[in-house]
Amino acid sequence: MCYGHQRSISPDGDDDHLFSATRNRRSQTAITTAITNALIIENLQDRLAETEARLERARAREAELSHRLEEMKRFVTVMEILETFLKRRFREQQEHVALLLASLPAAK
Repeated sequence: MCYGHQRSISPDGDDDHLFSATRNRRSQTAITTAITNALIIENLQDRLAETEARLERARAREAELSHRLEEMKRFVTVMEILETFLKRRFREQQEHVALLLASLPAAK
């Protein structure tokens, strides 16, 4: 049973045209694929460059924030030292005032 006719390769070269057309289509497909791949690679390289730039900015921001955090920690430490000092001075002043009041003669 035959579903289609088969061409025989003729010795006079009529089939050279078919082979040439097939080769041209394959060549065009290969070129199209190469161009597509080149565009994909270029797009990925652009995206990678953007990602690296964002990462660099994020690292710079992280360094700035870390620096500011360290400054704030030092500030808090200084404030805690001042708070402790002022509380002690306040207690000393209260004790001094209490002694002064205790040494006054009682009013009748």
